Amino acid sequence: MRTADSNQGHVGPDAHVPAGEPASSRVRGDSLPRVEEGTPGHLVARHGNCASALRRTMQTLLWTSILSTAAFTQAAPKQSPTQPLPPDSGTLGLQQMLLRLQTTARLMQTVAHPDDEDGGLLTLESRGRGASVLLLTLNRGEGGQNKIGSNLFDVLGVVRTLELAAADRYYGVEQRFTRVADFGFSKTPEETFQKWQGHDIALADMVRVIRTFRPDVLVARFSGTDRDGHGHHQASTILTKEAFRAAADPNRFPEQIREGLQPWQARKLYIGNVCGFGATTCPDTDYTVKLNTGSPNAALGMSYAQFAMQGLRHQLSQGAAAWNVEPGDRFAFYKLVESTLPVTTGNDSHQKDFFDGIDSSLLGLASRIGPESGKAPFLSAGLAELQKRISEATTAADRAPQGAAEPLLRGLQTARDLIGQVSNSDLSPSAKTDLITELQTKESQFESAANLAAGVQLQVTADVPIGKDADHAFMAVPEQSFDIIARFSAQTPAELKRIELDLPTGWHAEELRPEKTGESGQVTRFRVTAGKNAQYTRPYWHRNDPETDALNTIDVPQDVTLPFPPPPVRAHAIYILAGSQGVVRAVATVRFKDSSGETAERSLAVAPAFSVMVEPGEQIIPASSSAASTVRVAISSNLPGTAKGMLRIEAPAGWRVEPAGLPLEFREPGEKRESEFRLLPPGLQEGRAAVRAIFESDGKSYREGYSVVTRNDLDTFYYYQPAVQRVSIVDVRLPKGLKVGYIMGAGDDIPTVLKQIGMDVSLIAAEDLKTTDLAPYGTIVLGIRAYDTQKDLAANNQKLLDWVSGGGTLLVQYNTGVADFNKNKLTPYPAQLSRARVTVEDSPVDILAPQDSVFTSPNQITQNDFEGWVQERGLYFMDRWDDHFQPLLACHDPGEAAQRGGLLRAQYGKGTYIYTGYAFFRQLPAGVPGAIRLFVNLLSAGH
Repeated sequence: MRTADSNQGHVGPDAHVPAGEPASSRVRGDSLPRVEEGTPGHLVARHGNCASALRRTMQTLLWTSILSTAAFTQAAPKQSPTQPLPPDSGTLGLQQMLLRLQTTARLMQTVAHPDDEDGGLLTLESRGRGASVLLLTLNRGEGGQNKIGSNLFDVLGVVRTLELAAADRYYGVEQRFTRVADFGFSKTPEETFQKWQGHDIALADMVRVIRTFRPDVLVARFSGTDRDGHGHHQASTILTKEAFRAAADPNRFPEQIREGLQPWQARKLYIGNVCGFGATTCPDTDYTVKLNTGSPNAALGMSYAQFAMQGLRHQLSQGAAAWNVEPGDRFAFYKLVESTLPVTTGNDSHQKDFFDGIDSSLLGLASRIGPESGKAPFLSAGLAELQKRISEATTAADRAPQGAAEPLLRGLQTARDLIGQVSNSDLSPSAKTDLITELQTKESQFESAANLAAGVQLQVTADVPIGKDADHAFMAVPEQSFDIIARFSAQTPAELKRIELDLPTGWHAEELRPEKTGESGQVTRFRVTAGKNAQYTRPYWHRNDPETDALNTIDVPQDVTLPFPPPPVRAHAIYILAGSQGVVRAVATVRFKDSSGETAERSLAVAPAFSVMVEPGEQIIPASSSAASTVRVAISSNLPGTAKGMLRIEAPAGWRVEPAGLPLEFREPGEKRESEFRLLPPGLQEGRAAVRAIFESDGKSYREGYSVVTRNDLDTFYYYQPAVQRVSIVDVRLPKGLKVGYIMGAGDDIPTVLKQIGMDVSLIAAEDLKTTDLAPYGTIVLGIRAYDTQKDLAANNQKLLDWVSGGGTLLVQYNTGVADFNKNKLTPYPAQLSRARVTVEDSPVDILAPQDSVFTSPNQITQNDFEGWVQERGLYFMDRWDDHFQPLLACHDPGEAAQRGGLLRAQYGKGTYIYTGYAFFRQLPAGVPGAIRLFVNLLSAGH
């Protein structure tokens, strides 16, 4: 529906965004959608051993690298997602866990999209004050723009989930989501809720998270007013206010109560954006809490805001590479709007922290059960014992970290005993849930702190060949066996008792033998067999039509609100130290070579025996075409030995497919077979059709494939799609003899569509523009955000304008760097770019100059050509222009004035200059007939 800005949220007081955008390296187009390796800044989204046919890919998928290697290292330092950050390791990590053990404070922040979060605040509360902190992000930003490639919609949602997870590690927080999707930019919360089918779907998920996490304090990032801008932003706080009370009401979402969740009333609710993002001062009456996220932290080696920014820089698809925080004070202002506690403010009517008036001490847990204290006479003494062990460990750690291990292990046992006592007590379900939630948190913290103090580690790795790249990393397959090696090591005389694998139902493991004890610790080998019905490692949510659906369908209900499903194979080792029992846990990983040639790790994943991908995923066929079209099918095998099968194509009735089927054989895992079929449809009429690929082997049919989505600085996940080619038959007339040059920007699929319909299109690299002879071209197109991402383009802009003056046609698409675009005076005559947009994709469009050739040649454009558009009409329209420009179209969102700056044409010398903010980058890949006809006419203008 709408497109959100790629920086669709506000990082608020934490971020300084420079006026300039980071320079992008060259754009490379390949026949299959791969990322050229060698630069850590590249995003990788590809299909096993073969290239992916993502939802939006065509014959060519074009990417940009966001930064050079050096700049990328500064912007988003490579940090293995399977290894802890330095402040979470060794002595610093132990100090962090001891701080967390001291408090029961729990805080939950709510935002709309990835990058909305107040990272400095989250880091301050989590790492500076030891609170347990959770970030709830309503959607995954899948409706936004992508500043590092052409992937949009749901695969972008996977990318942004990985990016946010990387940032969360710096903040030190848990992450949750709701099932609502980012359908694009929304100007009002009313429109947002209309698309999300009211409040209750998102609210139910928010309430579920509150009832599970049970925060003391809810902190909404936004104000819930027009000040927030984006309708999603406003909606996130409107929902938070409703959830504050709804989570405590057993009559709201009673199905959750029947599942075993208990109502929960947070103590306080704060809202943000009360003084404007980035404000350094704020009227006293507008805020309750003022926190300095610019305060330095010795363990972090910088301020909270600066450390948070290191995490935020991983959100490269948002354009976060160059965001920066200078040393010095940075303030976060929040206002208390609801509380179940007596107001506790100082003489200045302000609070020092969110937890003012809340007893967040460990001993204070006993007071939570109030009149039920007689049912738990053991509680106060048990909590006192826990506090004693924490104090002993803190004192010991000041002398030597290893000395803290013994009291921490004793505290761990006390926490376990208390959990058992509370579970078996006569306390009410609500009181039990409250206490057990916090005691289980303490159990986990004691466990982690003891392991850090004792130097205990467990590494669990699949004993398989190291994948030669991200595509070739080992994948477990249902009913197939493989070996796992578990290595236990300790820097103290910890005695290993046993190692156990934690496997899903239906999986089997056999311990083969302890292999050795040496410098690397004790090694145990397991033979693991994946279950017959093992779940593939894939998103637990999906949308049938990402272009129109604003809600996700949940396929695995038990995973709802999680970022991704949990990894399938985990393990734990039980050890004894100083007479006390400890446990260390690990996730099974596989190894592969990343794009820089270094050995990397990612969680072991489960995949089908065969992955079937269709290329191109979208095919645009002119209705007048009599030529055969092609569909390419790439199949990758994950089986360890020889496998055979038959590949065939299902086409609409009356279509002829050649060949009828292809027998294929695979000899090793990771082997790929690429096949091509010719499709000969009968007489064509404008409309849509679908072509499906099916691979049959050993009595099973495989009808979908997956793409590996990863980047050197991120973890890895997988995006699945059916093996379907969606065919759009379009009645379009083409100009004769027109040669088109296309200069890529941030990446889009328009050139592929133009080639599919028969246009003569060549890519021109921006860095080659200075030396390229432009004379052969009749029209040159600048891709989306070309001036933002290709600095060579702005440097050689005069050459383009001179070429236009000599008779060429230049078609410029939207840019988001408004200030730079206007400052550099890139248009032939004065014009001012703005952020104006029309978000309603079916808003009425007025043709202002119906006799202009843009609307008559070679295609007659009518009102019907503006039907069926997806996501939006356009964005970044001009709002001022001189008389040389003629506006050709006008449209507007409901209740707003007409926007006339979305399509401007000017005669410049002998040539034609056209600026368009209309969202052709979404319409053409979606096969919208009218948009294709209009774009072809724009290419033909002046010829």
